[in-house]
Amino acid sequence: MAKTSVPCPNCRQPVLIDLIRLFNLYNDPRAKENLLSGSANAFECPHCRYQGVYPAPIVYHDPEKELLLTYFPPELHTPVTEQEKTIGPLIKKVMDDLPPEKRKAYLFKPQTMLTRQRLLETILEADGITPEMMKAQQEKLQLLQQLVNLSPESLPEQIKQNDEKIDEELFILLSRLAQASASAGDQQSVQALSHLHQALLENSTLGKAAALEAAETRSAMAELQELSKDGITRESLLELLIKNADKEIRLTTIASMARSGLDYSFFQNLTDLLETKQGDEKKSLETLREKLLTIVDAIDTALQAQVAEAESLLEELLAADDIEQATQEALPLVNQAFTEVINQAASKAQEQNDTEKLTKLVQIVAVLRAASSGGAAVQIVEMLLQTESEEERLKILEEAGDAINDEFNQTLAGLISQIEEQEQQPELVEKLKQINREVLRFTMRRNLNNGTK
Repeated sequence: MAKTSVPCPNCRQPVLIDLIRLFNLYNDPRAKENLLSGSANAFECPHCRYQGVYPAPIVYHDPEKELLLTYFPPELHTPVTEQEKTIGPLIKKVMDDLPPEKRKAYLFKPQTMLTRQRLLETILEADGITPEMMKAQQEKLQLLQQLVNLSPESLPEQIKQNDEKIDEELFILLSRLAQASASAGDQQSVQALSHLHQALLENSTLGKAAALEAAETRSAMAELQELSKDGITRESLLELLIKNADKEIRLTTIASMARSGLDYSFFQNLTDLLETKQGDEKKSLETLREKLLTIVDAIDTALQAQVAEAESLLEELLAADDIEQATQEALPLVNQAFTEVINQAASKAQEQNDTEKLTKLVQIVAVLRAASSGGAAVQIVEMLLQTESEEERLKILEEAGDAINDEFNQTLAGLISQIEEQEQQPELVEKLKQINREVLRFTMRRNLNNGTK
């Protein structure tokens, strides 16, 4: 998108802005996030340094929620007839982008929002977010804005003073803001939000607890990995669990990762061992057994629920008119349980010689494989974008190994082409091109080295 020259609301000098008027979730899944986060149409005047979101006419379309909303900023003082000349073509584009079978009655009755606040509230209300929830989130956003602008010296004390306001929702909001900034290519904001995230982990009660949990989880995984080098047995697993009996996080992590080893024979070994003990030692082993039984029961209950949800999702996909499109839309719901359910369904269809069902299952699997390959490549690209030096990026490429292949190169080239067409983020395009050059050099060196072996 070409930049638009508009007058600064403060000093009236011309400012070039990537002005977005149409937020269409049908072909841009991030449109809602960009609008709600305030990153869309954000600007800083180079003349007076005024910052804010530029007051632009907006058409918002969410086909899933059947929302078509329009908003024209009153401060633009535009007559209604002129407003229609701006809004009309945007609504027409919404219609043109949709295939005929998806054009429904709501498209012919766009809702006019008198204020920007009401526009945002209507979008959030469609997601089940109440005004009270909005107010609470706004307060969290204001707190984050306050904290991110503080100096490193004063930040820890301010975090401690606002400790009771720092909860999981605030961390989620911080993560979303960082994602939106990264998507917009705003590395300065990404870095500032990253520093704030680290400060919250180090100085808030919840952050310290989360950091401790992460550290304990890593330690448990390392212990289990070390144990696996010589082969995990029920006896060695029991010893490891006894060692960590008083460390709740480690105990839960090990038991969860080694669930298959916590079978009848394992618990029989534990029972036999505690019967040879007396006093406090026996009591400790009895407590451990109760903890492990509780953990196993919780894991199994959760797995059963996941399998039931996966089976229901698979039935919905198999019944869909457009299986590939339905699968694409359901990708966020796909997990390990769904993979196992679809494998079982495929085996059963083969045994029953159910060709029709097997054909549908193959369509679903094809979409999943394509998404898995592309998703891994995009994840590597995101890691590369977040690093500043070529040396760090080279290390990422080396660690990725065989994942840097023709498919990865095609995904990277596709991203560059897609973002170039939008004409909105020239800095991001340039960095992607730089990464592309580094990837090409990396693969050439690797191929030469492989050829000399």
